[in-house]
Amino acid sequence: MKGRTIALDALDGTEAAALIVDGQLHDLLIDSDHPRPGTIYRATALRPMKGQGGMFLQTPDGNAFLRQVKGLAPGDALLVQVTGYAEPGKAIPVTTRLLFKSRYAIVTPGAPGINISRQIKDDDLRDELLAIAHDVMEGDHGLILRSSCAGADAQDIAEDIDAMVQLATTVLADTTGEAETLVEGDGPQALAWREWQAEEVDAEPGSFERHNVHDLIEALRSPLVPLSGGGSMCIEPTRALVAVDINTGGDTSPAAGLKANMAALRELPRQLRLRGLGGQVLVDPAPAPKKERRQMEQVLRAALKQDDTDTILAGWTQLGLMELQRKRERVPLREVLK
Repeated sequence: MKGRTIALDALDGTEAAALIVDGQLHDLLIDSDHPRPGTIYRATALRPMKGQGGMFLQTPDGNAFLRQVKGLAPGDALLVQVTGYAEPGKAIPVTTRLLFKSRYAIVTPGAPGINISRQIKDDDLRDELLAIAHDVMEGDHGLILRSSCAGADAQDIAEDIDAMVQLATTVLADTTGEAETLVEGDGPQALAWREWQAEEVDAEPGSFERHNVHDLIEALRSPLVPLSGGGSMCIEPTRALVAVDINTGGDTSPAAGLKANMAALRELPRQLRLRGLGGQVLVDPAPAPKKERRQMEQVLRAALKQDDTDTILAGWTQLGLMELQRKRERVPLREVLK
């Protein structure tokens, strides 16, 4: 089935959303019991972490950890936003740089200026969007107009900007009191509406069944990922890191290693995204000469550009493994599937 489809449904009673592109599962969001990224707290400073340049904070959902705490003393109240999911036993990662995101706009308190997504190339449209923003914006907040503004109704964009500005103004004024949740982060279906674009949105009950999402998710339970050309990739998360092993399969041609590595590295960002994996990632490529490493890096970097999660290609180890560092933006799929 060609095209892009968003399916909104539930898995075992838990809210979920799936993006299907040309019959393939492109992205998957499933709710969990963890604090959602984007949640904003009024937190209370507890104690600094000596040697780490950070401080523990008290929030309604447990302890959080904040880096760069110059001028902050125990007992101070401050506004922070959840940036990702914590590993088991660790504090919630937060930042003081608040962002108020919606479908068309991102309001950036403390970072004034109006910016438009570089994906919008049309000069006339950019001028029109600037005019809308100047009419609606107030205060010292900054604004980023997202690529989804292209083709959107001007009134919808204006209302979206205004809603985010009003929310930002209200939250920033609420700085005194005990630890409290001020804004709840978006759930899977709200995130799908905000972040994904598709020709079809199926929000009726049973949408996962109609679009074969259950079978597509079931395939993610296995660490083995078949690749074009007969090769395979095995993705196995451990407590310390995510290990990725690339194999050529039955191909014994001289170029088998390069072909398997190229196919695997193109597919790797999608697989990590669907499985909710982040942190340190070590890739053990199929046997290939060192002269092919640059070509492999180029393929991986191109694939990572299509992925929204911050991922750094750190380089190669002495044993010939590729090292990546990926932001933990999601709960691992194995923890949310029952």
